[in-house]
Amino acid sequence: MKKSNFITGIVYLLSGIVFLGAALLTDTKLDGLFFGFAGAGIIPGIMMIFKYCYWSSPKNKERYAEKLENEKIELHDELKEKLRDKSGRYAYTAGLFVIALSMMLFAVLNSLEIVQTGNVIVLVLGGYLVFQIVIGIVIFNHLMKKY
Repeated sequence: MKKSNFITGIVYLLSGIVFLGAALLTDTKLDGLFFGFAGAGIIPGIMMIFKYCYWSSPKNKERYAEKLENEKIELHDELKEKLRDKSGRYAYTAGLFVIALSMMLFAVLNSLEIVQTGNVIVLVLGGYLVFQIVIGIVIFNHLMKKY
């Protein structure tokens, strides 16, 4: 297993410990976020370190090589590549649709004075919608030049 996985696990673990320390040593409204970030760093960090130690042991090297070979075959399977591309396209399109519907919903809720910050939410969602469309076009053009 790559040593970068081990280093990434250490970085996650250390960042989780820093956030845990910040949550325990301070008394702010951000303590809940700090505890969440601590858990999001410590638990994956421990798992990455454990996986590195497990798969790097001499008795598991052969199984790990077999696992990598199977993963490589799965990643380069043409049918699965097509399905991943198609599902990504559907998810992108559905996301744009949900953002547009959310903008309309918050505009209506703001007009009915049910939500006080509706204009801000509509502007943020509109900015995100424009970002999604632009980044989709940029990535598509970049990939077209690449191939």
